[in-house]
Amino acid sequence: MVRQSISFTGPNDAWLKAQVESKEYSSKSELVNDLIRQARGAQKKIDYIRMRIKKAEESGFADTSLEEIKAKAKADL
Repeated sequence: MVRQSISFTGPNDAWLKAQVESKEYSSKSELVNDLIRQARGAQKKIDYIRMRIKKAEESGFADTSLEEIKAKAKADL
């Protein structure tokens, strides 16, 4: 395993410590690795959705572009 030295903001460090103290995780490293795994999983889902949208656009099935879909999603938020 590769060792890294990283800095956290005060609130993030306090949150990490609280997670470890609650026995949810045994160390900050374990928690950070879990958060990275979750982010990677989310990115895989996003990449899959983008690929499906692109295929739909290229097939002519979708009459809305990816940019239009993004703009509508942002407006809906």
